[in-house]
Amino acid sequence: MIQVAQILFILSVLVILHEFGHYIAAKIFKVRVEKFYLFMDAGFSLVKKKIGETEWGIGWLPIGGYVKLSGMIDESMDTEQMNSEPQEWEFRAKPAWQRLIIMLGGIIVNILLAWMIYLIMFSTVGQKYVSTELIQENGLAFGDVGKSVGFENGDKIIAVDGKLQPKFNWMVIDVLLSDKIEIDRKGKKIELDLTEEQKGEIISKEGKGFAFAMPKLAKIDSIVPKSNAASAGFKKGDIIKSVNGKNYDNYFSFKEVLDQEKKDTITLDILRDGKTLAVKTIANEKNEIGIIYQPADTTDYMVNNKLSIGEAIPAAAKEAWQLLVYNVKQFKLILSPKTEAYKQVKSPVGIARILPDEWNWEFIWNFTALFSIGLAFINLLPIPGLDGGHALFTIVEMITGKTLSVKAAERVQTFGMIILLTLMALTFGKDIYQLIVDKLF
Repeated sequence: MIQVAQILFILSVLVILHEFGHYIAAKIFKVRVEKFYLFMDAGFSLVKKKIGETEWGIGWLPIGGYVKLSGMIDESMDTEQMNSEPQEWEFRAKPAWQRLIIMLGGIIVNILLAWMIYLIMFSTVGQKYVSTELIQENGLAFGDVGKSVGFENGDKIIAVDGKLQPKFNWMVIDVLLSDKIEIDRKGKKIELDLTEEQKGEIISKEGKGFAFAMPKLAKIDSIVPKSNAASAGFKKGDIIKSVNGKNYDNYFSFKEVLDQEKKDTITLDILRDGKTLAVKTIANEKNEIGIIYQPADTTDYMVNNKLSIGEAIPAAAKEAWQLLVYNVKQFKLILSPKTEAYKQVKSPVGIARILPDEWNWEFIWNFTALFSIGLAFINLLPIPGLDGGHALFTIVEMITGKTLSVKAAERVQTFGMIILLTLMALTFGKDIYQLIVDKLF
């Protein structure tokens, strides 16, 4: 329920402010706003109240929202008023440049919202990120797919397309968007080029988690029940210091030492509650003893830059801009059939499932900023039915001096709505199906 509450809160904030962008621009240019709705009221609304000339309401379908402007063909597909002469309060009666500003109002507010959130966050809790330099000080660890496409445990990524991103979470995305990756492998420089198919395999199977911090210590996370380790008396939190007296540098060198010491009985020196203990156990034919090791904690590599308001203003603007750039780059990845990245696109149902199951305001506001830029980018796309589609036709009008006829505008809007509703049905259907499968199996 907390995940549902979080996604509804985030969507409500984004939709209300996005539509308010259209609303305030319309009011500035004296365009009548007939409706302002949070969520869609297809067939009926949950709540509605008319104040002045505007009906304010909440729809039952949480897939967006809208403002209905007099004299405009929008998602309501109301064309009756277009049969009469334009009135001064109607959208169609305004100059093209005013209509363009009204159409872009929601996108502008989304970008400003992200900037404002980051400004407040950077100047209060700080600018937090996992440092690329710190996390790969001893090299990175990779999942099975990462290793299958050419990475090796211990590799250090020194440049992606000639640059090194200081923020690790973005650097991993850079790798998936890259043309050339430069790697330091035990002091030797290696170049790696990922094919679209390899990128697709990483995206579908491991995602951004294909590369992660190499654990410095072999720390026990849990014990396999009825295993040799359970019989030997190992406990969660024990830190393995050596194998048969041989020390190691990191988790993977520990595994190498363990493999070198293949014996029926092995002695592990462990650190428990500040004391060193020697524990004997038996390895099976795969040289396993029944221990699940704790992954590295990324908070160990977290950087927190406390910024003044003066410093936070440009830093927040840069953050919002870079997010918009990443949305553009990721869209190119999604459009590539070979990566099949389009299969990973999520509806609000899928997004809700990846949210934490506890309320965390810092996470929520950061996610809201991220989502706000994503919403701005989606609405910029020149697809009929989206703000970008309306803006495109308005720009064409400003250049050519010609406008679409009512009939043509109606057809274009209908075509756009069919595309959008089809995409929504596919993404919602996929995520709902996956939810049912996960619950049943």
